[in-house]
Amino acid sequence: MTAAPVSIDDIDLGSLSFWGRPHPERLAAFERLRQIERPMYFGEPRVPGLRSGKGFYALVRHREITEALRNPGVFSSYPSVSIPPPPFWAKYIFGNSMVNLDDPQHGRLRRIIARAFTPRMLDKSEQDVTANVNRIIDGVVAAGPGGDFITQIANPIAAGVICDIVGVPEEHRGLVIERVHTWADYTGVRPGFLSSLRLAAKNTMGLVGLRRMVIELGKERRKNPREDVISQLVTANIDGEKLTSMELGAFFTLLVTAGINTASNAMAHGLRLLTDHPDQRELLVNDFDKHIGTCIEEIVRYVTPGMRTGRTIKVEHEVGGQVLKPGDKVVLYFLSANRDDSVFVNPDAFDITRDPNPHVGFGAPGIHFCLGANLVRKELTVAFRELFRRLPDIHAIGEGRQLRSNFENGLTELRFGF
Repeated sequence: MTAAPVSIDDIDLGSLSFWGRPHPERLAAFERLRQIERPMYFGEPRVPGLRSGKGFYALVRHREITEALRNPGVFSSYPSVSIPPPPFWAKYIFGNSMVNLDDPQHGRLRRIIARAFTPRMLDKSEQDVTANVNRIIDGVVAAGPGGDFITQIANPIAAGVICDIVGVPEEHRGLVIERVHTWADYTGVRPGFLSSLRLAAKNTMGLVGLRRMVIELGKERRKNPREDVISQLVTANIDGEKLTSMELGAFFTLLVTAGINTASNAMAHGLRLLTDHPDQRELLVNDFDKHIGTCIEEIVRYVTPGMRTGRTIKVEHEVGGQVLKPGDKVVLYFLSANRDDSVFVNPDAFDITRDPNPHVGFGAPGIHFCLGANLVRKELTVAFRELFRRLPDIHAIGEGRQLRSNFENGLTELRFGF
C-alpha cells in the first residue's frame, strides 16, 4: 500500500503525532525528505519527565547515514543516542549503555562482551531455539487455531532465546518478559501527560528490577559458572579488563530490550509480509535453505524494526550543504535509508531474492554494528523453518495493530490462523 505525495509543510519528525500516522504515510514523508539536499531541522518531541533539547537535523539518505555510522570522530554516540536524552540521573541507576559510548570506552566493553558471542554459543543457541520453538508450537496446537501471533508466538520465542543464552532461570523469565513489554509500551506515543508520566515511572522501576536480577545472577555465576552469557561475561578477563556490576546490568538491559523486541517485531512483520506476498512465500517454502538467508535480510530492510538512532556532532562538518556545529544533534533514520532508491532497485517491493542488500537494519559496518545480528538471523531462520514445517498453513490475518512509536516499528497485535 502506498500513500499520496506529502507536502514538506506537513512533515514534523519531532512531533509525536507524526509517529501515529500509518506506516505508508511515514514512508511517503521520508521519500519527500530524501528529495531535499540539505538535512531538515526539527524541534525535539516534548516527552513528559524528560528535558527537551533545542532540536535536531534529520539524516535520511543511505549515503549520509552509513558515512555517519562509520565516522564516530565526527558523529559521537556520547552522551546519548536518545533524542530527547534520558534524565541526568538515569546513568547513576542503570549505568551508561555501550550504545552511548565512543572509543576507547566502547571498545573496552565490546572486547569483553564479544567474548560471549562465539560461534560455539551460536551453535548451542540453534539447538535451544529449535527446542523452544517446538514447545511453543505444541502449546499453540493444543490451544486450537487462531490467536495473537505477538503474545502467543513471537514474544515467547524471542524472550526464550535471550533467556536461554543469557542463563536466566525459569523462575525469572516471566519477569523479563513483563519488563520488556513495559519497555516496548514506553517507546510508544502517549497523548496524556499523566499517563505518560505513570508509564515512565513503571518503565524505570521495571528496568531497575532487571538490573538487580542480573547483578544477583552475576554474583552466583562467579561462584558457579555455566555455559551461558552471564558466566562468560562475569569471568571474562581480557588484558586485565573485567565488567563491573553496573556495566553488566547496563548490557543485560540493552540485550533483553533490544534483542527481544527486534526479533519479535521482525518475526511478526515477516509473517505478515509472507502472507501478503504469496509468491514470495511459495519461493521460500519450495527451497527454504536457498532463500532463507536473503529472506531475513529483506525482512529486516523492509521492516527496519529499530527505525532510528541519534548522534552528537563533535567537530564542524558539512552534510548536503548544511554546516553542522559541535554540539548539534542529528537523528539517523534507518527506515528512510532502507528505502533509498539510489541504493535499492524498486525499494518498495518485498523481494526475498534481493542481492546485494546493503540495508542498515542492524546498523552499518563500524564500531556500533549490532553485536546480536547473527543471533537474530539464526533465531528467525529456526522460527520460520519450524513454523512452516509444523504449521504449513500459518498466516497473518489483517495488517495488525501498529505500535505508535518514533523508535520501534512494532506491532502490538497480529491475529493469525493455521
